[in-house]
Order: sequence, then structure tokens, then C-alpha cells
Amino acid sequence: MKTIAKPFQTSIDIKKSQFICRLFPAQNEKEAKEIIREISEEYKDATHNCTAYVVSDGEGFDDDGEPGGTAGRPMLNVLKKNEMENIVAIVTRYFGGIKLGAGGLVRAYSKSVLETLSIAEIVDMELYEIFRFTFEYQEIKTIDSELRAKRLSIVEKQYEAQVIYFVASNNVDMVNNIQEKLANSVKIEHLGSRFLEKLD
Repeated sequence: MKTIAKPFQTSIDIKKSQFICRLFPAQNEKEAKEIIREISEEYKDATHNCTAYVVSDGEGFDDDGEPGGTAGRPMLNVLKKNEMENIVAIVTRYFGGIKLGAGGLVRAYSKSVLETLSIAEIVDMELYEIFRFTFEYQEIKTIDSELRAKRLSIVEKQYEAQVIYFVASNNVDMVNNIQEKLANSVKIEHLGSRFLEKLD
């Protein structure tokens, strides 16, 4: 799954109108709508804040007062044509006094999103199951060896009263195998799923 690593922004001027495109990563519809709400509030002085998003649980768009089909839909089409997911596009327009016509609007909003995608850092994401491994310090070598042998990735380490590893895997059987093999040495908890940049 392709998405962006962080927010990106570009600005273009077309016939005295300014089009500012902002792209944000978002995991789901709730997050996407919250980003849209915040940006629309921050730039409420703009003529339009048109939006489009593609996320894990849906997609949507809004022309925000532009003629139907001239803004949000073309923006959504650009995201989908470029196979982007978990992404929100918001194009803020400050009207410059010259009308662009339907075709001009479609081109302007599409170009704005395309130009921002062209500078964005695009990453390949995958859905992983996340597990918390909790164990004593003397077990570090044993746990490290098992994880290496099974090619499981540690995404975070915490050294507290005990050692805590957060492990990402697409192979639950391998994690279960470690749990059975080292039942007396490590406590393993499944924390759910999370999109992460594709691991080797």
C-alpha cells in the first residue's frame, strides 16, 4: 500500500487564484475528517477548502461550494490513479477574480494534488500484527536469537524493570512458536494491527 510519510504542501497560482494543496497521512475516516475539520477551520477565510480522501474504511470528497464535480472528485481521481491510500488531500483556494470555468477548475484542482504528490515522500506500507514481548534482562540473548532466527522485526525497545520489545509480524504462527518454546522466559501479548512502513 502506497501512502505518504508525513504532511506535504505546495501552492500554485492560476489566473490570479491561489491553490494551496496539503496532503496528510490518515489511517481511517475518523482521522481524515478530523484533519479536514481542523484545516477548514484554520483557513476559513479561504474561498473554498475542497477535500478528498482514501483510507482503510472508506473514501470521500467535497467540492465545498465549487460547481459539482469540479474539485473534490477530480482530486479523489488523482489519488486513486496514483494508487495512494491512507491519505487526505485538501486544496484551499483564494479566488483571484477571474472565473476558470468547469474544465479550468478540474485541471486546477487535479494539478494542485499532482504537484504535491510529485514532491511527497511516498512509502510502501503494510498491515502488521503487533506483539509485546516482556522478559527479564538475562533473557535478552535468547529472545534476540529467536527473533533473528524467525526474521521477526523489533519496532521498539523499552528497558524498564523488565525488557519490553514491540514486535511486528505477518506470521502469527512464528510468534506462537516462540511462546510455546519459551513459555517460562517471555510473556507475549497481541496488541492488534497497525500499518507500518514495509519491513524487510
